[in-house]
Amino acid sequence: MTSAKLEHVNISVTDPKRLSDFLQKLCGWHVRWKGQSARGGDVIHIGEETDYLALYTSDKVTGNFGKSAPLNHIGILVDDLAAAEKVVQAAGLIATNHDNYEPGRRFYFFDWDGIEFEVISYE
Repeated sequence: MTSAKLEHVNISVTDPKRLSDFLQKLCGWHVRWKGQSARGGDVIHIGEETDYLALYTSDKVTGNFGKSAPLNHIGILVDDLAAAEKVVQAAGLIATNHDNYEPGRRFYFFDWDGIEFEVISYE
């Protein structure tokens, strides 16, 4: 068996630039690439050198997807949970379901399209 690592997740969003700008503030990520998708529409790749989120949109993307349809949530590991929550709140989003668990702490929020994110810290 070979070792594997998640390289990217591609999600459909109504406003890739808005989510990209937000994730740059929340995670310290950078835009790796942006342009037209091979199948039409536009995409922004945001993350690090070896892993990223692909934020895709087209005229068919309407948003308001709802939890688990089909994506449950995206987990983001941060160093400072309190600082991350301030970025979420400053964007007008609501942090919910705060919890301490072994081995860390977490909260959740929904973005503007109804995609749920879990923010985790092992501090």
